[in-house]
This record gives sequence, structure tokens and C-alpha cells, in this order.
Amino acid sequence: MSESTSSTLQYRFDGPEEAPVLILAPSLGTTWHMWDRQVPELTQHWRVFRFDLPGHGGAPAYPAGSVTDLAERLLATLDGLGVQRFGYAGCAFGGALGIELALRHPERIASLALIAASPRFGTADEFRQRGVIVRTNGLDPIARTSPDRWFTSGFAAAQPAITEWAVQMVRTTDPGCYISACEALASFDVRDRLGGVTVPTLVLVGSDDQVTGPAEARTLVAGIPDARLAVVPGASHLVPVEQPAAVTDLLVRHFSTAWQPAYDTNTGQMAIVAAPAKPVLAPVQPQPAPVAEIAPALVPPQTTGRPDPYDAGIKVRREVLGDAHVDRALAQADEFSGDFQEFITRYAWGEIWDRPGLDRRSRSCVTLTALVAGGHLDELAFHTRAALRNGLTPVEIKEVLLQAAVYCGVPAANSAFKVAQQVIREETTPQE
Repeated sequence: MSESTSSTLQYRFDGPEEAPVLILAPSLGTTWHMWDRQVPELTQHWRVFRFDLPGHGGAPAYPAGSVTDLAERLLATLDGLGVQRFGYAGCAFGGALGIELALRHPERIASLALIAASPRFGTADEFRQRGVIVRTNGLDPIARTSPDRWFTSGFAAAQPAITEWAVQMVRTTDPGCYISACEALASFDVRDRLGGVTVPTLVLVGSDDQVTGPAEARTLVAGIPDARLAVVPGASHLVPVEQPAAVTDLLVRHFSTAWQPAYDTNTGQMAIVAAPAKPVLAPVQPQPAPVAEIAPALVPPQTTGRPDPYDAGIKVRREVLGDAHVDRALAQADEFSGDFQEFITRYAWGEIWDRPGLDRRSRSCVTLTALVAGGHLDELAFHTRAALRNGLTPVEIKEVLLQAAVYCGVPAANSAFKVAQQVIREETTPQE
């Protein structure tokens, strides 16, 4: 086992030292113990490396801001141990890490298995909303509903001890690290880059997974060259826990038959190994990847000199207000209002909100106060949501409104409290 620093991860090894290394990567909210049932069989063939996400399983709470950041921490950990080449199997968040590694460092990966994974996990709004709930209520609401997302109802009813273990895993996670992991997944989207995954890949999914199910798995298979699909019947999202024997068997067969040889350090080339005469897993017919429907964007005019702030503005606007809000605003724009939408995207969001002088929490405080002063209650509602997304707690929003009452007037603050109270109730009430 290990002790980690801010640039490395907490890890453990199992299996013979001379064997090739196989990494098992966890899902969000779990620990390396989610792979316990696979380890006895896998260590007969490989030296198994498991790790915990920051703040999970007692690991030091050094939040990672992106999937790329966490992938680099994993590589730094492996570099420190002298591990240059490895097989990799990752579940959900761990699958996102695997895709990132395969895209950025294909020379390090001998073979890849993506379990309950997706090229994009839901929407950015869904994960940022989860962060709002955790900031307000802690991890208990997420923990209590985890079994519903992770297991089929029959398994949860028949295995109360495992169900309680799952709940406790989430409860003992550091909230700040959980929120950062949600932010990392919110910004993860590799749908247009799947063709760059060139290592042998198995995509494995539970037939009853309602989080990242067979549809997402088929998107991965359609986009990754020569990827193969395995659907495990009677399993939901945390399929290695719910169907351990089936997952173990699939991993053994995949990594035993699809282990890409290393690059020749002298020539930079790689030997081509003939495929087995009878593949273990039959290839599936690629299906067209779904095309995301995006609201018509207003095309900014071409300018010279410094970069046009429109692109930065639309990015910041979406991050602060949410995709759904921005999509509605752009979709409703017409010849009359389109210029105004372009104006606020470029100047309010691209010029002001994107300036480095204040962080977004501070800008939310200023914005809420100004809206109270002006009596702009409609804007106050969606900027209260934005403030929660930017990391303000309901207590801090209350303090902003109390301060505004002194300088903007009690009647204005009274109306503002009613609006903010309703928004906070809606945004922080856990969805069952």
C-alpha cells in the first residue's frame, strides 16, 4: 500500500512482482475494494494495481480538477514505481480515465477494458446539480440513493450487506473531492475523439444499467476502431460487484488474447501480432453514433487583432448558467433579439465574467447584490442558481441578501429573499 502526495494517488499491489501490471480503476464514490472479487483470479496472471480516487477510501483529499489532471496523477504514481506499460480496466469514472490515457499516452497501454463507461456522462448540468446537493446537504442523500443507481432491485434486496457497504463507501468520501470529481465528469466529452483510441479495447456493460447502459456502450464500440462489446445480463451500473464471476471471466479472456506488444525503442515501430483464428469475443457491427442536437448558435463576426471573446463567453455562460438555460435563450433568439444575445455573450460573459481579477464566487456575490438593487427578480432567480453552481452555499447567499438589505432597502431584499428561497429549495432538494 502507499501514502500519497498531492501529485500521486493512494494505491496497492497484489500478485507476483514479475507479472505484467494490470490496473483496476474505480467508479466515483467507490474504493479499490469494489474489485475484491476479481483479484484472486486476476493475480494468477497479472500483478494487479488498484488505486483510490482523491478523498475516497481514506485517501488524502487533494481534489482533481479534471479527468486529465487525474490521469496525469496516475501516471506520476506509476512512474515513481517504475511501471511504464500496463493493461487497464476502469469502471465508470475509471473508464473515463482509461479513455483519456489511451488518447494521450497510447504507448503506455497494452490493452483496455471500459466498464459502464461513456464518451460523455450525462450532461454537465446533471453533475453540477449533484455538486450543489452535496454542498448543501452533504453526501448522505447521494449515499442513500447510490444502491438504486448501482444495482438491480433484486440484487439490492438479496444482498443487504453489500448494499449497506455501498452506502457507507459514499458516506465516508470527502465531499470536496466528490464535488471536484463531479466537475471533472461534467467537462468530460470525447465523442468526437473516439477514433483516436488505437489500443485493443473491450467495452463491457450491464444489461440493466440505467446510468451508462448498452446505448452508451454501443456508442463507444461504434467510435473506437475494432472495439468489442460484451453485455452482462442481470447487472446494473456497478457490474463488477453485482456479477463478479462474469466480469472476471471476460477480463481474463480479453487481456489474455488482446495484449498489444510494446513499441520498439530503437525503431519506434510496433510488431504486428496475428489475430487468433477464432476470436474470443465476436465483433459487433458498428452503429451510427447519435448526433447531439444543439441550439442554433449565433455566429460571431470575424475580427482582427485580439481573439474575439465570443467563444470564451459562450463557454463561461454555459458553465455558470447551465446548458439548458443557455440553449433556451439561444433557441428563442430571432432576427430582432439575436444581436442582443450575441452582445451579452461577447461582452458580459466573454469580457467581464471571464476576467481573472475576481473568482466566480465573488462575481456571483456582486451580481446578486446588483440585481436586488435593481429589482430584477427574474434575473435574480437564475443567478441564484448560478451562484450555487459557482460554489456559494445557501448560508452565503443569505448573507449576501442581508447585506443587500442594508444598502439596497428592506422591501427590495424582502422580494429577493422570496425568490432565492424558492430557488434554493428547488436546487438543493435531493431527487429520489
